[in-house]
Amino acid sequence: MAGPRRGKEAAGCLLLLLAVLTCSLRCGESLKSSNIVLILTDDLDVDLGGLTPLKKTKALVGDAGVTFSNAYTATPLCCPSRSSILSGKYPHNHMVRNNSLSGNCSSKAWQSGPENQAFPIYLSKKLYQTFYGGKYLNQYGSKEAGGVTYVPPGWDQWHALVGNSQYYNYTLSVNGKAEVHGDNYEKDYLTDLILNRSLAFLDERSPQHPFFIMLSPPAPHSPWTAAPQYQKSFGDVKAPRDGSFNKPGKDKHWLLRQPPNPMVNSSIDYLDNAFRKRWQTLLSVDDMVERLVKKLEDVKELNNTYIFFTSDNGYHTGQFSLPIDKRQLYEFDIRVPLLVRGPGIQPKQTLQNPVMNIDLPMTILDIAGVNVSTLNMDGQSFLPQLVPSARNGTSRPYFLVEYTGEGHLPTDPYCPKLGPGLANCFPDCVCEDAFNNTYACVRTFKDYNLQYCEFADNEAFVEVYNLTADPYQLENIVKKVDPALLQTMNQRLIKLQSCEGKSCRDLKK
Repeated sequence: MAGPRRGKEAAGCLLLLLAVLTCSLRCGESLKSSNIVLILTDDLDVDLGGLTPLKKTKALVGDAGVTFSNAYTATPLCCPSRSSILSGKYPHNHMVRNNSLSGNCSSKAWQSGPENQAFPIYLSKKLYQTFYGGKYLNQYGSKEAGGVTYVPPGWDQWHALVGNSQYYNYTLSVNGKAEVHGDNYEKDYLTDLILNRSLAFLDERSPQHPFFIMLSPPAPHSPWTAAPQYQKSFGDVKAPRDGSFNKPGKDKHWLLRQPPNPMVNSSIDYLDNAFRKRWQTLLSVDDMVERLVKKLEDVKELNNTYIFFTSDNGYHTGQFSLPIDKRQLYEFDIRVPLLVRGPGIQPKQTLQNPVMNIDLPMTILDIAGVNVSTLNMDGQSFLPQLVPSARNGTSRPYFLVEYTGEGHLPTDPYCPKLGPGLANCFPDCVCEDAFNNTYACVRTFKDYNLQYCEFADNEAFVEVYNLTADPYQLENIVKKVDPALLQTMNQRLIKLQSCEGKSCRDLKK
């Protein structure tokens, strides 16, 4: 009897071992963290219909998940905003003021400070396989910033654009080596190139570990070079004429009072042409999203992947007679698109609670399983809004938008009458920026749908808008508001301008 018993015991042990191994494999699969994709467009507005050309993106990401109707940037300019997305910090904490090296854009100080605590580093520690493709920071790759050999920590695959947005004739840093590109559409068109390399990354990755992909196409930033097949699209489209288009900024900061009104015809023609070309470049971004989603489906990762689609800042084309740019405190420049799909997110939702770009890294790390309460970031995770069953979350009652104006000491030779201290005076000598275009705003949705802004200028100029009564911010009501409310908003602003980490989130109503 001993022999058969031993045989049964051996067989039982073998079955148990197989069960344990099977369970271990299944547990390993279930415990694998979700994959994450972040698509960051450049200068994509939401207020002026910027999502209109992105029909496939809206269907595949927005309709498949959540559209945030009140997503905001901490500052309406590329490099400071992107630095906020990477660091989770307000500009007054990461200290990137503008797009120049002297303004701390991709500088040695940035690299040794905030970039050393950016969210990709935490993903790498969680064994995420990371890929970056496209525009990074405006001064990235410059000699003073370490050149193309410098690769920021946390990235396994690095395909970053040297300098500002281009579609052709650019240099990439490919894992620390310079790669020069020309003007051949099939080989060089940047939106397509970074997509194709991300698809190759998906083929080559290890399936045992999660991945993070960040794609930052140049669109719809200037020089607005559309792919050949899209260069005749939207031929009859013009910039929208409603709201604050071609209106005078009569009760606003002096910079908004300097454009001629009504606008000259050459400015209107220029901005209409820019508007059309911006939309044309976005059609390739729409293709990018479609192909990426299809690839994720083919490799059976779509259902375990969060996809975020957003922009670094908004944009304007003719609002308050400013032809084209960003940098202003108004909704068209500070409100951005944000679409998210992923595991546990119910489709076809529109969420109105305000979220910010400084919340993106906290949310991404929350998904990755990092204990975000230990991080010294100013943002907060909005994962509880995406997946309410995860845990209770809180919506911020108000938040900060800040910007440091940029100007040039010498007078613009093309606009000698304007004097020194101005910048971006194009077209037709309408200036979009100045040294004292430096402001900080409190934006609140709770109790009041209100914006309160203070300028650092010799007038101590203040602008206040009731967005419920005046959604286009046509009337500055600072002289009509209860002084007690102005004092409350001023105190909130003072607190936010000095906040750091937890104090930026723990706000009294």
